[in-house]
Amino acid sequence: MATVRTIKIFDTTLRDGEQSPGATLTHQEKMKIAQQLAKLKVDIIEAGFPIASPDDFKAVHAIASEVRGPTIAALSRAKKEDIDIAAKAVEPAKKARIHTFLATSPIHMKYKLKMTEKEVLENIGKWVKHARNYCEDVEFSPEDAARSEKEFLHKAVETAINAGATTINIPDTVGFAQPLEFGALIKGIKENVPGIENVTLSVHCHDDLGLAVANSLEGIKNGAGQVEGTINGIGERAGNASLEEVIMSLKMRQKYYGAATGINLKEIYPTSKMVSEFTGMVVQPNKAIVGRNAFAHEAGIHQHGILRHKKTYEIMDANMIGKETVLVIGKHSGKAAIHDFLKKRGYRLSQKQLLDVTSKIKELADKQKKVFEEDIIAIADNTTSELSAKDQIIKLDEIFIITGNKTKPTAKVKLFFDGKPMEWSGEGVGPVDAVSKAITSLAGNSFSLVEYDLKAVTGGTDALANVTVKVQDKNKNVFTAESINQDIVMASTEAFVKALNKALIFGRVRK
Repeated sequence: MATVRTIKIFDTTLRDGEQSPGATLTHQEKMKIAQQLAKLKVDIIEAGFPIASPDDFKAVHAIASEVRGPTIAALSRAKKEDIDIAAKAVEPAKKARIHTFLATSPIHMKYKLKMTEKEVLENIGKWVKHARNYCEDVEFSPEDAARSEKEFLHKAVETAINAGATTINIPDTVGFAQPLEFGALIKGIKENVPGIENVTLSVHCHDDLGLAVANSLEGIKNGAGQVEGTINGIGERAGNASLEEVIMSLKMRQKYYGAATGINLKEIYPTSKMVSEFTGMVVQPNKAIVGRNAFAHEAGIHQHGILRHKKTYEIMDANMIGKETVLVIGKHSGKAAIHDFLKKRGYRLSQKQLLDVTSKIKELADKQKKVFEEDIIAIADNTTSELSAKDQIIKLDEIFIITGNKTKPTAKVKLFFDGKPMEWSGEGVGPVDAVSKAITSLAGNSFSLVEYDLKAVTGGTDALANVTVKVQDKNKNVFTAESINQDIVMASTEAFVKALNKALIFGRVRK
């Protein structure tokens, strides 16, 4: 059996992730996320950039003081003041790391640093050594490594190792690299840098071209022992590698990569939700692993397959990451999913009723796009309470309404009474009252509406209207009926017709 390497997970949600525009976190939120990351069992938490602000220093220091389990890292530029403050910030940590960086690409050295290659190498050696005086665990990143000249990058990495770096991180700072190219970069470092076998080689990829996860996995495939990223892939510009995607790729394709992690998978989704809530950065519905639709199925064919065997359309068990498989009931759903949904809620429908419910759900989905659980239950209740065709003394054919702020509401109703077509008009204080009076007239004015209740099944102006009516006959017998429809007038009319049918059937049975 091939050896399985354990890949360290370096989470930078609290540092690189918080640099996302609009994602600023409070001190308390940072602490809660750090504690959740510890439950997730990440190996390293990069808690912040202490030199950036007094608040950042306090947050890193507090996390280093209170959070146990992961190594707590602080970022610093390759400068004395940065390293000194970073060292103070992580001093209380049981396991502390200083992460320092200096750019090595021609464009950064020329325009940002204004340093020669010789000066960059001197600074790397000097400041990595200074960080090592404070901390046994020192990480060095040659910023913009993916756009650096390979030979010079190798020299920079070797210099950092000789100065005492224990982790070498290779960043694709601007998300420029392509997967095979980035994999070759990592392989080249493994093969050409003396001493690289004695340190942890790490990768840190950005998502500017949508390749952060692919590049990270190629880095692991070519020898990296640590991967850096953020929860939900948040970060500057297009963000970082999504750690949950990297972790689950290694989990599901362990044989392919020959690698695994020590992550507590059950905490992936709770961590994602917390980060999304605290940063205000909503996870897109189709986001891999943690998106709302990642384990949701609406297509009838898919739903049928899932009901037969989950692995037909799911390569992962949603429960692994703290989620659940969801069969979304909508316009593309088939009878199998709707039957399963209602069966779990205690409904036992005939084949005809199931066809009727399915048809009504699809019709509703066409109109309001989203169908809620309450909608489905209301439709099922309405369908199962309907009288069979042979038992319907009154059958509604058509209603026509005239109403307005300067017009007396009038309703014209066409229906079949014992199979005979009938038509009547009625006036009322509103369209529903007008319909009620018209139908009562057709029934011989022997019934009266004694109670009327209207409520929306779900929110929104396009929600289903649920109408319940109580009709009383001359002998004070009361008959209740309910109906749902997106149109309030139609829901009211259908409920009234149902109640009258019950009353008429009762009257005939008593005779």
